[in-house]
Amino acid sequence: MSAAIVIPARYASSRFPGKPLTEIHGQPLIRWSYDAASAVEGAASVYVATDDERIAQAVENFGGQSLMTPESCANGTERVAACLDRLPDADLLVNFQGDALLTPPAFVQALIAHMQANPDAQVGTIAVRCSAETFRHLAEDAAQGRVGGTTTVLDGAGNALYFSKRILPYLPAGRMPDADMPVLLHLGLYAYRRPALERYVAMGTTMLETVEGLEQLRFLVAGVPVAVLALEEQGYPIVEVNNPSDVALVEGILSQRGLP
Repeated sequence: MSAAIVIPARYASSRFPGKPLTEIHGQPLIRWSYDAASAVEGAASVYVATDDERIAQAVENFGGQSLMTPESCANGTERVAACLDRLPDADLLVNFQGDALLTPPAFVQALIAHMQANPDAQVGTIAVRCSAETFRHLAEDAAQGRVGGTTTVLDGAGNALYFSKRILPYLPAGRMPDADMPVLLHLGLYAYRRPALERYVAMGTTMLETVEGLEQLRFLVAGVPVAVLALEEQGYPIVEVNNPSDVALVEGILSQRGLP
């Protein structure tokens, strides 16, 4: 099975305009994400999918590959789907979020392996069991009215019941997540089979994805199971750059890891 990694990136973010070109330790965010995706073993190719020439030029400047996609793409999944015709040999398309530079390459490899081992799975994604530190970061974002990470809850088969930008499940005041009541932080990392992407685009926008601002909910509304591979954190918080305030946090994590 051939897997291609596609990194959706747009300039006109309502919460953080120009986010892909924001400098993190002296280089654009999109390069950090591209380098992380390029470290994945078992991926045939890596591309940035964008509708903005500034982002495409930045990718070209550091030697990466980009694909221009329509401005009309409503979200990253539609942007990946827009690349289907130009990636005819890819059986599996992996959506690696452009703001998720801390995603461990091993997680992507695990997701690809999961899809290889489960040929009936149409869509797969990753979640991590929140450590106390990550949970506190989510709770602080919520307390300050910021849109932070996304959480998910699963059925007995490991498929997503729901995704939300609120913390799921509800925890009583003072209760921290543990093995009996985990909080699963969803990472914006997906693997799709081609028919799933085609069905996604054909269905069109749904109410839940609009209200929550979460593109993956369209699959659940369509009755397409989303398999969730629950993994452990890798010794550092896997924080996405959702808000300008996350830049300093991510730079601190990179410094602690000796990067750059």
